[in-house]
Amino acid sequence: MENTSKKPSFAISLLIVAFLFVIIIVQVFVAGSPDIHMTLVFSISFAVVLLLATGTKWSSVEDGIMHGCKIATVPMLILMFIGMLIPALIASGTIPALIYYGLKIINPKVFLLTAAIICSIASMCTGSSWTTGGTFGVAFMGISIGLGIPPAITAGAVVSGAVIGDKLSPLSDSTNLAAGVSEANLFAHIKSMLYTTVPAFIISLVIYTLLGMKYSASTIDTTAVDAILQGISANFNVTPMYALISLIPLLSVIIMAVKKVNALAAMVIASLIAMVIAIVAQGYSILQMMSFMNYGFGIETGVADVNKLLNRGGIQAMMWTVSLGYLGLSYGGILEKTGTLESLLDKMAGLTRSARNLIITHIISSIVVNFISASQYVAIIIPGRMYLPAYQKLGIRNDVASRTCEDSGTVTSPLVPWGLCGVFFTGALGVGTMEYLPYAFLCYLTPIVAIIYATTGKFIWKNEETSDSTVENIAK
Repeated sequence: MENTSKKPSFAISLLIVAFLFVIIIVQVFVAGSPDIHMTLVFSISFAVVLLLATGTKWSSVEDGIMHGCKIATVPMLILMFIGMLIPALIASGTIPALIYYGLKIINPKVFLLTAAIICSIASMCTGSSWTTGGTFGVAFMGISIGLGIPPAITAGAVVSGAVIGDKLSPLSDSTNLAAGVSEANLFAHIKSMLYTTVPAFIISLVIYTLLGMKYSASTIDTTAVDAILQGISANFNVTPMYALISLIPLLSVIIMAVKKVNALAAMVIASLIAMVIAIVAQGYSILQMMSFMNYGFGIETGVADVNKLLNRGGIQAMMWTVSLGYLGLSYGGILEKTGTLESLLDKMAGLTRSARNLIITHIISSIVVNFISASQYVAIIIPGRMYLPAYQKLGIRNDVASRTCEDSGTVTSPLVPWGLCGVFFTGALGVGTMEYLPYAFLCYLTPIVAIIYATTGKFIWKNEETSDSTVENIAK
């Protein structure tokens, strides 16, 4: 019994979490600094000292750190490999070709709408918001600069579209995880999510359409666009034939995702394919490609905007984001393994006596856990398992419980600056989480729609009820 840790009280747990939120609010909103690495270090130190002083054993703290780092390892490796893939896609001409033809074809008025829809299709095909953000998302960021559309708004549209796949694709790990945690049939789970996700996405598309109305061909600086087109065509082979060849790495990513090839392997294979194309079609040497993939693509085109668009990526450029991910997950792991999260959620368990209160409590709990654990997986698993008996007691179908896991845990993960998704999109798109947050409409409209349903009782199906015969057949 000597090695058994004492679970922290609700007051201690609340103090630990409050400390994190207060110092981050002061740093980000008052001091205006987005660099929260040391803030997380201070928060971890404060939590550990307080936990040790109130009966927690060091072994529990250490287990939490190791648990958090274990969760972070594969996503952070994916992040590094996407850092390797981006310069390979630039050197091979993939991203330059997408930017070149995007500037020629896409109407500025529908650009945001187009970005959200294409990213949603890509993420549904791959089941990964990260793959979508690191490929199509990067290209759209480049096009937006040429069209004079603020990067933060474009990043918000990319994130909204990319999250669709995380939420609805049967290839997505979070989709399968939520269904498994809630003991729901996978396809019943996906169909149930359509009721909250589709309205939120439609509203988001309407907003992007309205935002895009202020941009038109007359608002574009044609001189700047012509300079970008000339800068790209002078340094890359973007003839139609080579442009099609340059799309092979992207197609390979989609095919491998559909074939359920390991994400790490898919990133490496796509990078190698892009490297070969860059050497054969664009004339780079293997040593140049090795340098680009490690340190980032570098070129001097004589056009400042083109340099800004293309000089990016590399494994080393991702290490700032990787270190933030490990710190955030270490903090979340400590709170999980020491019982701090459990103490907080225990207090909310009493708010589950009706369907309305249960679903709203579940949503709030998952969002809170997302912010303090820095992991959408933890935000799905812990509240999902904790509240499932309450759903069953009230006779609410399991696919409503699984839907709520994703309506809160999955969609809000890109809004956490120190969370896995937040640090990824910041690193890949080059826009801070707090900058794109106001424009990632799907991420906060979905939980709002879910809360409206909970309040009105709409689409909260009981075990003896069905939304339609199709759902009944799927559930069986």
